[in-house]
Amino acid sequence: MAHARRKFFDALGNDKEMAEYALSKFQLLYEIEEEVRSKNLNFSQIKGVRQVRAIPILEEMKSWAEKNVVDTLPKSKIGKAFRYFLKMYDRLLIYTEGGSFLIDNNLIENLIRPLAIGRKNYMFVGSESGGYWAATFYSFFPTCKLNEVNPYQWLKHTLENIRSTPEKKISSLLPQNFSE
Repeated sequence: MAHARRKFFDALGNDKEMAEYALSKFQLLYEIEEEVRSKNLNFSQIKGVRQVRAIPILEEMKSWAEKNVVDTLPKSKIGKAFRYFLKMYDRLLIYTEGGSFLIDNNLIENLIRPLAIGRKNYMFVGSESGGYWAATFYSFFPTCKLNEVNPYQWLKHTLENIRSTPEKKISSLLPQNFSE
């Protein structure tokens, strides 16, 4: 959703009226998400809210885009925004099918950004096996962040307890299962 929204944001200089209209609809969708987060609804309730309130907005946007795309130049910024939105429409609806889905992938992108920035630094980790273990290890820190766990405390606890933890219970040492 964030990528589709950005296309319209980038088109503000090309066709301000249409871009602002689309952005106002995206704003409504994000306001719905903010509302369900603030109310601490369960996944079933979130899905219900999205089905009732978000799907009509998205359907209206699709009809509007289909009607207006024919009057735009394909290579213009607004034309690209319309075409991207219509091409991705079915995928944009997916988040409305479950309460556990996020409206966009910004959270995940922000969590993996440090890894992406350092990607070239991680190309040479000694061996293929080293690469596997480095990737596994680096995944722990975003997991800590997602679960609001202090990475230092988790790692210290894990290193202190890994030798005495039976193999069948090793998953108890994962960040999502850690309690301080």
